[in-house]
Amino acid sequence: METIISPSLLSADFKNLQTDIAMINRSEAQWLHMDVMDGVFVPNISFGFPVISAVKSICKKPLDVHLMIVQPERYIEQTAKSGAMMMTVHQEACVHLHRTLQQIHQAGMKAGVALNPSTSVSTLEDILCDADMFLLMSVNPGFGGQQFIPHTLDKIARLRRMLNEVHSDALIEVDGGVTSANAHQLVEAGANVLVSGSFVFKADNPEEAIRSLMKY
Repeated sequence: METIISPSLLSADFKNLQTDIAMINRSEAQWLHMDVMDGVFVPNISFGFPVISAVKSICKKPLDVHLMIVQPERYIEQTAKSGAMMMTVHQEACVHLHRTLQQIHQAGMKAGVALNPSTSVSTLEDILCDADMFLLMSVNPGFGGQQFIPHTLDKIARLRRMLNEVHSDALIEVDGGVTSANAHQLVEAGANVLVSGSFVFKADNPEEAIRSLMKY
């Protein structure tokens, strides 16, 4: 299948957000990735539902919303009302992950599960058929502009084998340090969705940067 590119709004210019959203609308990117951080689950605070709703009102691309927060199940309805297409929660933050995925689906969204770099993909074994997407963090979550963790390639390949074994069509998304230099390795390992922040928004030509990620 075609590789999906989901530029990360965290690296956009918040003084000129409308301009950056217009660029996303013009670009070949299929989704827009939005990281919600609470300063508890990760050591940073980003933005919340008013910003997601405002972006939704001007963005023509589906919103790929990644909640890096504790107790994300408390915000399922708010996430849906703000316009998210995909709601991704962290395995490490959900005590009752299966129930949370069911509730996300009931709210009308696709459901994703994210893993931190130190969390093994083996922890996903019993929910492989319950999520629409699995997000593997390839940096430690909380800040943009970090270096890609090479071990992520092994995790992608292992997760792809696990999904194939249970005949799951779930997507594998990778977030952190994604550039045109490693995009081909990620796709070859089994990734379907590439999140890229600094590489896209800090580029001289962001639309061309997005296009360069789509070659693989």
